[in-house]
Amino acid sequence: QEFNAGGTPDKRPYLTSECHRVGEAEKWRHQIIGEISRNISEIQNAGLGEHKIRDINDHINKLLREKHHWQKRIKELGGGDYNALEPKSYDADGRELPGGGGYKYFGAAKELPGVRELFQAEAPQAPKRTRAAMYKNITPDYYGYRDEDDGKLVLKEAQAEKDAISEELSKFDELKRQRKSDVVLEESDSSDEEENDTNGAFGDAFASAANSDTVKAHVPVPSQKDIQSAILDYRKEQLAAQFLGVTN
Repeated sequence: QEFNAGGTPDKRPYLTSECHRVGEAEKWRHQIIGEISRNISEIQNAGLGEHKIRDINDHINKLLREKHHWQKRIKELGGGDYNALEPKSYDADGRELPGGGGYKYFGAAKELPGVRELFQAEAPQAPKRTRAAMYKNITPDYYGYRDEDDGKLVLKEAQAEKDAISEELSKFDELKRQRKSDVVLEESDSSDEEENDTNGAFGDAFASAANSDTVKAHVPVPSQKDIQSAILDYRKEQLAAQFLGVTN
């Protein structure tokens, strides 16, 4: 290492363990902070080109890691704990700088192809609730045990039941009237058909009688045996009358 007149090296040590005084470690920390500030100002220019922007962003991340090591060394030498007190890095809009695994993106590097999509914030998924957690806040109200305590629900249920019964009765009466109307129409149609059938039967009978040579009598007609018996009785009466007349 090279030393100036005061005994302080002109070049920052590669290893922080080579520094044994808090003052020197503080000096190198401030030097690194200045370099980080200059590089962050330079990377704001989007016209530098993708490769240049990526190189500057890599260099800034390298300086941040180096600053962390020097801050750790300062604490080892009895200085302040900068790592514990150091806040998170934010951009000009107050948003935390995107990055993963300790790597951060600054300025125009946040707009590079793939970077915006890679670190786009996703909606956090809701944690899965356990059965114990679900039952923890369940009260008797959940099961409806105290729904009727205020009396309002009983009145509402009674009114709802009354309305439902009234609606069903109205439907039943309407159905009853409809069925009665259908029966009357069916009876009317049936009587008309019977009358037509009767008229048709009489018409056929009269037509058949008019066209037939023999007409059936609608009074009792004696049989042949009755006729012979009546003739025999008549002859007996005549013979008796003659016999009696002659004898006298």
